[in-house]
Amino acid sequence: MTEKNSEVSTKSKTEVLGKITTKKKIFIGSILGILILIPGSVFFADNVNYYLHMLLYTFMFIALASSWNMIGGYTGYTSLGHTVFLAIGGYLSGIAYLKFGISPFITAPLAGLLSVAFGFFFGLISLRTSGASFIISSIAMVLLFKISLDHWDYGGGTGGMYLPFLKIPLEYSKIPFYYAMLLIAVGAVYMSYRVRHSKFGLGLRAISQDEIKAEAAGIPTKQYKILAFALSGFFVGVAGSMWGFYLTYLRPSIFLTILLGAHMVLMSVLGGKGTVSGPVVGAILFIGINEFFVTKLGSSELNIVATGVLLAVVLLFFPAGIVGSLKARGKLPEVLDWD
Repeated sequence: MTEKNSEVSTKSKTEVLGKITTKKKIFIGSILGILILIPGSVFFADNVNYYLHMLLYTFMFIALASSWNMIGGYTGYTSLGHTVFLAIGGYLSGIAYLKFGISPFITAPLAGLLSVAFGFFFGLISLRTSGASFIISSIAMVLLFKISLDHWDYGGGTGGMYLPFLKIPLEYSKIPFYYAMLLIAVGAVYMSYRVRHSKFGLGLRAISQDEIKAEAAGIPTKQYKILAFALSGFFVGVAGSMWGFYLTYLRPSIFLTILLGAHMVLMSVLGGKGTVSGPVVGAILFIGINEFFVTKLGSSELNIVATGVLLAVVLLFFPAGIVGSLKARGKLPEVLDWD
């Protein structure tokens, strides 16, 4: 009788898990389906380009925050230097187009791979440190890279480079970048999900909890940290290649700012760092809140203060981020529980 009850219990649990999985797939599939169809409204509605811009901007930051989360959330190493990967992608694709006529839609994956290579090299050096020392080293990376680009004549120096518009009607010019950024965001979240649910991801979380114990347990912590840092640069580099071409100009000051790196951190923390859906939720909320206050208060100090106060209040009530705190309280919607 006990064995039968056990079998029934196991079967019911499996069925429940199956239903939850199906529900998540339907939810995610529905959202993606709607997002894929949105650009079609440009043919029969006005002011669609504004919404396309805001959406592709959000997609980009979902990719950036989800990528940063692999080193900052899973591994516990806070980096403010991920903007370097963004600059690598932007400049590689920009130069490839201007000098050789190769479209950034082709060179974007190469930009990601170059970012991974640079991340691996920098990780070998900087990940010997931890805590505040690693944060400082990541800031130093941004400053050194900016100084180098400011004095790099081939890349236009401080003035940067101007890129041409796509050879399509202006009212449709955002559509290719919209779909590119959507694909990049989906790719970054999927990679974050796969890392989270792998043996490698388990090792990263062990490092985040206690690196010394993780090393004693046989986890190759040095290799894991370097690999996590390198992988976290791939989709940031790919996004950079698209973002630079979308803006139609490249300057070191566009990519290489500490504030931009801090935004990646803040989005992950706001949504719940170390979770898969946290950076997604954080990016959407941060951009939405910021845009709301820009609309109401203008691009002024008041907007910055209002945004900062609201975010501080949110983190006061959700100390582990929105996703992390709701999950700890058992109130996280099933469709957002991707961990």
